[in-house]
Amino acid sequence: MSYDFKSLETEFEKTLDHVQRELSLLRTGKATPQLLDSVQVEAYGSRMRINELANVTAPDPTLLVVTPWDKSVLVSIERAIVIAQLNLNPVVDGDKIRIPVPSLTEERRREMVKSLQGKIEEGRKMFRTIRGDAKRTIEDLKNDSGFSEDDIRLYLEQLEDLMKKYLSQLDEIADKKEAELMKV
Repeated sequence: MSYDFKSLETEFEKTLDHVQRELSLLRTGKATPQLLDSVQVEAYGSRMRINELANVTAPDPTLLVVTPWDKSVLVSIERAIVIAQLNLNPVVDGDKIRIPVPSLTEERRREMVKSLQGKIEEGRKMFRTIRGDAKRTIEDLKNDSGFSEDDIRLYLEQLEDLMKKYLSQLDEIADKKEAELMKV
């Protein structure tokens, strides 16, 4: 009998993926289709993500082009982009929407880095919560027969090693995103 570290790693991976998705929403001054991932469009009687209704491309670093598959939702998509408050100004151009992505000012870049640090700290908190739950579960194994104190100590060391591994991955992601944000 042993502790199931595979399910714990799965939880850490899910948390890391969640943080990465959150960070992808931080605008870097460079046009990427992920900038519009959070936009919800009212279409066909329900709310849909923009990439379910249209093709989003970034032909150059300062422009996004949204090409709806059904031209009847063009105005709804434009309205949804404005409502999303991404500080983007969509322009309808025939059957497409062109969205110029302005460069970020130095002040705005610093604000984005602060927001980045907040999201990274949220990720650390999530990791600590997972670790705390796992630690309690491991310590509860003392009461079960078949687990020695050495086993418990070994599991706790493995837990800390796993935690360090994922925290270092989180730090790498943060450093990379910060460099991306501060790049002019």
